[in-house]
Amino acid sequence: IKRSVLLSDGKESIATLSVEDLLARHPKDLNSETIETFIRNKTVLITGAGGSIGSEISLQCHRYGARKLVLVDHSEYNLYQIGEKIPSAELRLCNIIDRYSFEEIVKNAQPDILIHAAAYKHVPLCEANIQSAIMNNIVGSRNVIDSAIEHNVSKIVIISTDKAVRPTNVMGTTKRI
Repeated sequence: IKRSVLLSDGKESIATLSVEDLLARHPKDLNSETIETFIRNKTVLITGAGGSIGSEISLQCHRYGARKLVLVDHSEYNLYQIGEKIPSAELRLCNIIDRYSFEEIVKNAQPDILIHAAAYKHVPLCEANIQSAIMNNIVGSRNVIDSAIEHNVSKIVIISTDKAVRPTNVMGTTKRI
């Protein structure tokens, strides 16, 4: 990102800004070796794999050498898009609210790691669609966790939000639950 800055001599200059400059926090440095050890040669199932967060996680798991990627999303278009970027991935259209269908995917995939990124994350939409937010973020998450337990998935990673810490809205409350 470029922006104009006023220099001490009164002249303007163009400066490059990073995302960290815009955020009021600095990202933690990630230990790539630890992440690679966690992912490499594992079967990884990712819910919400076509979403903004899930698709990035999917790409990272691919880069870190997952043996098999099983990408789950209820949006055909989003799943198609991430599938185009990772042609070797197994694509599964499924809504996590449908426990039976999701459980079949987990049973057949036998993942070593399940990364749960499927969630409604936009506050105004969750406020306007409370029942849907509850079903997806609470019931769907329960289905994911129960299926992982039922089929002995050794590791589950649940992607959440800082809005779950002290929720002031429907989305944050559903994520906290």
